[in-house]
Amino acid sequence: MAQIIVKDKIVEAIDAAHEAAQERPRPHMGASMLGHPCDRWLWLSFRWAVIEKFDGRILRLFRRGQMEEATIISDLEAIGIVFKKTDGQARVDFGSHVSGSVDGIIESGVPDAPKARHVAEFKTHALKSFEDFLSQGVQKSKPMHWAQMQVYMHGLGIHRALYVAICKNDDRIYTERLHYDHNAAEKLVDRGRRIALADRMPEPLSSDPTWYECKFCPARKFCHQTKLTEQVNCRTCAHSTATAAGNWECAKWGNDIPEDWQHQGCSSHVLHPDMVPWKMKGSDENGWRAVYLVDGREVVNGEPGGEAVSSEQLIKGVV
Repeated sequence: MAQIIVKDKIVEAIDAAHEAAQERPRPHMGASMLGHPCDRWLWLSFRWAVIEKFDGRILRLFRRGQMEEATIISDLEAIGIVFKKTDGQARVDFGSHVSGSVDGIIESGVPDAPKARHVAEFKTHALKSFEDFLSQGVQKSKPMHWAQMQVYMHGLGIHRALYVAICKNDDRIYTERLHYDHNAAEKLVDRGRRIALADRMPEPLSSDPTWYECKFCPARKFCHQTKLTEQVNCRTCAHSTATAAGNWECAKWGNDIPEDWQHQGCSSHVLHPDMVPWKMKGSDENGWRAVYLVDGREVVNGEPGGEAVSSEQLIKGVV
């Protein structure tokens, strides 16, 4: 007899509540992402062209990891490790939109280096991931985490980091002290600034959709199927530019764009030419609307009026 799977309405409601409260995409180029292997993914995510959405179960897992931080700090303080008092996470800003927040700053008390200051980073892991640490260490097992700590040490002027991993299956703890690599950290920060300020989309890590790092990427559909963003906001608009001063400028309206406005865009939105699969022929007579060749015919994209269609209509195929 086939097993009948009954959906739990309470669990569904809890997950739906988490999904409804899902945070907006971060406004900055996160330091935690600078070790990601693909320039294109970093650019698309920073431009909010591909926004990763998580289901309720994954969001609850994220919450569990965040809640674990206080417990880890309590355990470390119990053995004499002294943390710098901060209001929440300590912010590190590198300029040109690149920034991040460290889990903690240790002033003293780490065994084997009791007088040295350390950047503290805490992560929770499933069994397989945790055991990979035991055989390989942080740099080989989780290169993005290693890169993240290098960047934080660079920004804070601290030359040591303490990585603490917790196994969610059996509560085992893995710790590793890392040394600062100036050249690696500087390259990571420069990479983040370069991608954040790039007007044009970088090449992908691979053009092969079966490549293992592409298979589970949130931008897989964009890169290997549609080449079309589904997002209409200021960062997917051809009129906007990220500046080295850390803001966004709109060429159409001639001013800075506040963060709240960036999420919604305006009626003059024109899809960035790198975020559509069509060839751009040029602009219309007013210079603020793009002309794309869609299925062999010219389509004007921009503020509706005359024959022009909005970006929403163009994405939905209403042309």
